[in-house]
Amino acid sequence: MKVSTIILFLFLALKSDAKNIALIISGRVTDITTNEALPGATIAIPELQISINTNQNGEFTLTRVPTRGRFLVEVRYIGYKTITRLVDFSTAEPIHFALQQSVIEVHEVVITGTVSSSENHKNSTSVSTVSRDELTGRASQNIIDAISHVPGVSQVSTGAAISKPVIRGLGANRVITLSNGVKQEGQQWGDEHGIEVDQYSAERVEILRGAASLLYGSDALGGVINIITAVPPPPGQIRGELLSNYAANNGLTGTSAMLQGNSGGFVWQGRGTYKNAFAYNTADGRIPNTGFKETNLSGMIGLNKPWGYTHLNLSSFNQKLGLPDFERNDKGQFEDEEGNVFSPSLLKSRDLLLPFQDVRHYKIALNNHLLFNKGRLRSTLGFQNNQRRELEESISAPSLFFDLKTYSYDLKYYFEDSNGWQPVFGIAGAFQNSKNKAEELLIPDYDSNDFGAFAYLKKSWENTTVNAGLRYDYRNISGIEMEEEGVSKFQNFTNRFSNLSGALGFTQDFNEMWNFKANLGSAFRAPNISELSSEGVHEGTRRYEIGNTGLKPERSIYADMALEFHNKRIDFHLNVHNNYINKYIYARRVNNEDIEVDGEDEALPLYRYVQDDANLYGFEAGVTLHPVSLFHFENSFSLVRGNNSATKNSLPFMPAPVLRNELRIEPEINSASFKNFYFSIELENVFKQSKIDKEFETSTSAYTLVNSSIGTTINVKNQPLRLYVSGNNIFDKAYVNHLNRLKYEGILNQGRNIAFGISMRFSSGK
Repeated sequence: MKVSTIILFLFLALKSDAKNIALIISGRVTDITTNEALPGATIAIPELQISINTNQNGEFTLTRVPTRGRFLVEVRYIGYKTITRLVDFSTAEPIHFALQQSVIEVHEVVITGTVSSSENHKNSTSVSTVSRDELTGRASQNIIDAISHVPGVSQVSTGAAISKPVIRGLGANRVITLSNGVKQEGQQWGDEHGIEVDQYSAERVEILRGAASLLYGSDALGGVINIITAVPPPPGQIRGELLSNYAANNGLTGTSAMLQGNSGGFVWQGRGTYKNAFAYNTADGRIPNTGFKETNLSGMIGLNKPWGYTHLNLSSFNQKLGLPDFERNDKGQFEDEEGNVFSPSLLKSRDLLLPFQDVRHYKIALNNHLLFNKGRLRSTLGFQNNQRRELEESISAPSLFFDLKTYSYDLKYYFEDSNGWQPVFGIAGAFQNSKNKAEELLIPDYDSNDFGAFAYLKKSWENTTVNAGLRYDYRNISGIEMEEEGVSKFQNFTNRFSNLSGALGFTQDFNEMWNFKANLGSAFRAPNISELSSEGVHEGTRRYEIGNTGLKPERSIYADMALEFHNKRIDFHLNVHNNYINKYIYARRVNNEDIEVDGEDEALPLYRYVQDDANLYGFEAGVTLHPVSLFHFENSFSLVRGNNSATKNSLPFMPAPVLRNELRIEPEINSASFKNFYFSIELENVFKQSKIDKEFETSTSAYTLVNSSIGTTINVKNQPLRLYVSGNNIFDKAYVNHLNRLKYEGILNQGRNIAFGISMRFSSGK
């Protein structure tokens, strides 16, 4: 309440500033060689949530922009090199952008998920982006599946619906997912709990690889997934989108509709999405009860004014997903509890069987960016309610029911840039309350309180930038003793964790082609509720876990560096990283302990949470060749190793090395009706993973998948209609990924999957 009062006070104070009136800025975008106009070029100011396209003469006009301040303006046009310019808004002089042709796509120019929006080559953090077309143009099951092809990024999967991100070997509570600027708070501690975000709501996704505790505090030990929605349209315009796709492997149908508008600075947006799938098929047969249903609704209303913007976002995520828990007979066929073999029609039924999960996630986020005479304030206030039910014996009475409420705040004050110096101060925190609302207990009811404060300073010269920062974090988490079927379970505890972390970054542009980045810093992660006090086994696992209230925070010292080269025909990057983690937390089976559990046919292995020092290191490398405009040849390789310093064994669940080679053909078609035609074929080579923790896991064989896609854009009454067909695992290879949680149930990954998609974006008004 205190934070919201402060925001309201600042908002009213700013509104009363009569000096801050609207300014109109105009300009033109042309070809640098021919000086011809470039109609349809996109001009964006990410910091202000503003974008506009040029008209037929290459001209644009920005209205209702601030009368002061310097902001990074980004200009994009297909087939040209994206450029940025820092523009002083205190002048109304016309701006001329001259773009240079380029046949190769470059990395995202402006990155928004770091301390402040900046050009990627001047940002020391290793960031990759996934565009809207990439998110919707592949045969993917969810948003994490859609980004898992990025070097250094993997996924822990449980069937088709559940994917958890893994960055450089770290996942679960060591990777943060942001949506609408709010840290996603569900049950991140569980491998079988997915990310509650609408896949189709993302305009792009930024992946910050490496520790990011300076900005995001605890849980950002491995990196950050920043999901970014579309900016509002220009004043007087309405935009919309319709998309639908179908995947043959599991009958996945996905449909989404969006409409957004801007009336004199009053902005709004609404989206509805529905997805449905039956059991997925493998080269070894169809896996019963791996279907899912998903319904998502979201909306936004707000104001874009010369004093900044304020946006209120609301979303509802509702997903029901089956959990495969059936035995095979001597012929390898799946049977139900009565010993009946699943028929082909039942396997393709869209009705879920027991057991299944019922996940509901509700979120409200208020995002503000307020401009002052000598600085600006960005704030995000959020509320989330995550309800997760696991239904084992009844479709109405859950065996497990977690009800988690999270209130969060994040405020950053940016002082006015002075001679290349950019200081930023910020505070952030969250209050959590979790309740059990079913008879079976896995974790206790608990309360948690987080607080963090940081100071950051960046100095920019013409070709060099240096940044540094310090952060203090504090977490208080309390659990209570409870009863399960009249038997006492858990114990009362209160743990307090604090940490001081720091970071130092450096970038150097040697010339227009070569760029170097480096980072050195410390990070930390406080133990989560499951690690501290879990006790039991829940659906989807075959082990009994016991938490440890004596755990200490994980603290890491990390370093990474990147070398990048880019010209008109070649794009190359090499990222090397090392992350030493003191008191790494993991579950270990001590002395081969087993435990008898009611309802289980045999004793289950008992795992306890322990701590040892660990070291994770590796690299990502990539080279893209574009010898002529027709061919686009992209290659990448990523490798990560994790070692337990105490046991001298490998850390469990490290992703296997991956080599990807993709040839993309983009012929130029001189047609007013067809454009952006492409055909691609990809080899996904996953190496054998033999660097394993033998107490946890077995090695996984190597495999190669062949993927392909074809698509084009058709103009329908000047509105672009995008069509595509994509195929994953075209030759129906029998394989299992090392991070597939169903591997130990003898269940393979998906077989051949052909997907068909169609999407249309339309606009009306000025």
